[in-house]
Order: sequence, then structure tokens, then C-alpha cells
Amino acid sequence: MKLTKPKLSFWQIFNMNVGFLGIQYSFGLQQTAINPIFLYLGAPEDMLPILNIAGPVTGLVVQPIIGAMSDKTWSPRWGRRKPYFLIGAIIGSICLFAFPTSPVLWFAVGLLWILDVGNNMAMEPYRAFVGDKLPEKQLSLGYQMQSLFVGAGILLAMGSIVLFQKIFGAEAVSDNGVIPTWMYYSFSLGGILSISTVLWSVLKTPEIPPSEEELSEINAAKSKPFMERVWQPFNEIGLAIREMPKFMWKISAVYLFQWYALFVYWQYITPLFMKTMGYGISDAASQSAQMSLTYNIVTMVVALALVPLTLKFGGKKVYAFSLIGTAIALFSIPFIDNMTLVLAPMVLFGIGWAAMMGIPYTMVSKAVPQDRRGVYMGILNMMIVIPMGIETLTFGLIYKYLLGGNAINAILFAGVFFIIAALLAFRLNEPKSEINE
Repeated sequence: MKLTKPKLSFWQIFNMNVGFLGIQYSFGLQQTAINPIFLYLGAPEDMLPILNIAGPVTGLVVQPIIGAMSDKTWSPRWGRRKPYFLIGAIIGSICLFAFPTSPVLWFAVGLLWILDVGNNMAMEPYRAFVGDKLPEKQLSLGYQMQSLFVGAGILLAMGSIVLFQKIFGAEAVSDNGVIPTWMYYSFSLGGILSISTVLWSVLKTPEIPPSEEELSEINAAKSKPFMERVWQPFNEIGLAIREMPKFMWKISAVYLFQWYALFVYWQYITPLFMKTMGYGISDAASQSAQMSLTYNIVTMVVALALVPLTLKFGGKKVYAFSLIGTAIALFSIPFIDNMTLVLAPMVLFGIGWAAMMGIPYTMVSKAVPQDRRGVYMGILNMMIVIPMGIETLTFGLIYKYLLGGNAINAILFAGVFFIIAALLAFRLNEPKSEINE
């Protein structure tokens, strides 16, 4: 049955993506503020990867299950995807308010697990939500708009860390197991944004009702015995993997190196500045936040500019060259010991981040059927968290025994992995749409 989707205005696409601001603010804090909190609470540097395993594990479990469940959900009042990312935002908001009150390391690690469940529950159906609403010709704009809000959310998170550390960071607590006061303000702002921005999109954007065929499948799923309904998401995931387009297998190879490298960068950029600039934890965390602040400003500026570039040159080339630029940035950072000049490589990193957050989702959305978009977006995100999980289990040993416990070597290692990811990206062939519009 042919599905015709109305073309949306720029501001309609803008409003439907506002919720990503709060979700990505939370992820921004995870990138830059969570590991310093672990360090404040006494975690050794070589333990940082394993302490971050919550993200990969919850993403691996939660995202595909929520995707499969949302494919088989419909409420005339609440919609298909919106109930899931609203509940996820509420969970995330509560955790963000609680995080800087962590008295000991195990408490903070436990909160990270719950926070990641909420964030993954919110993010996965949001990716499918954009694909559900937009006709194929607007998919690139929709996902690059999400990329813009990825930049904006992380930008606000980093900006808050830099601002509050400058204003309230005089105590410069580093070694006594106390989380400094300035961290409380950043996390509280995140708790507010997490729920308020998602509510904005929920109230501003109605979902497209399912077709009669889809609705009959949804109702049939609801009528099944309880245990069959429990296992249905897992069966959907297994079937989707067996029938997965070849393109997604190719992009999984790119993601293996790309996301492993990103996790290394986020974990070791603060220890890098402690080594190259002689900073304590507080000042190093602020400097790493300025790095993220810079690259996310670039992401906001270039995200929508990538739309005409991908239409002209193809997503594959823009994506691959952006990964090479990210590698060049990582090769440069360890050799710059000036707190201002070290921000310059973040221009290339920001262009790469904009491409990573938009182009693959556009290509995958064109390759998968409408009625299974949720589960395939979940599987795509499994391809993100599996490399992260591998990194958390392996990189602590690599860092300690092969890289000499040196954060400089860790960042260079990540740069090499980005080069490998770029070479694999050149092998991608943009799929033709399998969706009837």
C-alpha cells in the first residue's frame, strides 16, 4: 500500500527535533563530566573504560527492544514513538538531578546505568520518529536537523561546565573525594532540559497514524498471549538481523572503528590535559569541555550545510572525508600545549561529528521498510554500542600494557582507528529507497 507523507515546513521539522536538545545535553554530560566525577570519587585512570560499560550494555539491550516495541505500538492519543521517548526523558531527568550528589563511586556508577537506560529509551524511537514523519526528499534535512540539535545539546552541556567552573570552581577539589559545587548546576540544568524539550516536541508534533495493514498487525500483536508478546521484540530483532540489507553490514564495519575511537577520546581527553598541560582534574575537565564546546559549535554551523553537499557529492564521500578530518584533529591535539591553539583541531572534529550524527541515519532510513524502521534503527544503534562495549572491556588493558598508561598514546590510537573507519566508509554504496512514498 502506497504511503504518502506530506511535506513539512522548516519550522515543523525544527519543532519535531527540539527534544533531541535535552537528550543530547545529557549525553554531553556523559562525554565530559561523568569521567571527572569518577576521578573525583577515586577511580584510577585504567578503570575508566570498564566503569563506562553501562552505555554499551544498555544501548545493546534497550535500543533494539524499544525499537521493536514501538513498531508494534499505536495510541490515538499518544502515538507510536512518543510514549517511549517521553518516559525515557523522565528517567533521564531524575538521574541528572541525582548524579552530583553521589557520595561514593559505586553510587555514581549505578546512576550511570539508570541514566543510560533513560537516554537510550528516549533516543532510539526519536530516530525512527523522524523517518516516520518525513517524505524521502526531506530525510536528509530531518536527520541533519537532528545533527544540529546534537551539536546544540552538547554545546549547552559543555558551555555550562565551562561557565560554572569559571564562576564557582575556586575550590578546585581534586583529591578528597568530593564533587565540586559547580558540577551541580550543570546537571540540574540538564534535568530541566531533558524533560522540557521532549515535551515541546511531543506537544508540537502529531504522529502519522499507521495504515490499515499496519494497524491490523499491531492489533494482532496485542491479542497474542502474554508470553508471546514478551518474546515478540526479540523475535523481531532476530528476523530483522537475518533479513538486514547488505548496506547495514558494511556500515557496521565503519562503526566498529569509529565508535571505539570516539569512546577512547571521550574517556582520555581529560587525562590528556592533565599530562600535556599539567592541569588538575578540575581545570582539565574544564579544558576538555571547551574542546567539546568548540566542536559542537562547528557542528551546529555546518550540520545543515552538509545537506546540499551530500546531495551533490553523495553521502559516502562526505562521510568518509569527514572521518579523515577527525583523524587529523586527533593526531594534532597531543602536540599542542597552548589552551587556545588546541581548540583549532576541533573545527575538523566538529565537521566529522556533524556527518556522523546525520549521514548514516539518512542512508539507513532509505534502505529499510517503514513498518520495521524502529527495529532497524535499534540495530543500527547496536552497531554503535557493541564497539563501545568492546572498548570498555579491552582498552583498559591496551592503555596499561601497550600504550604505557599514557593518555597521549590513547588519543593517537583513536586517530588511527578513524583512518581505518574512513577507508571502510569509501566502500559504502548509498542504498536506493525500499520505501514507497
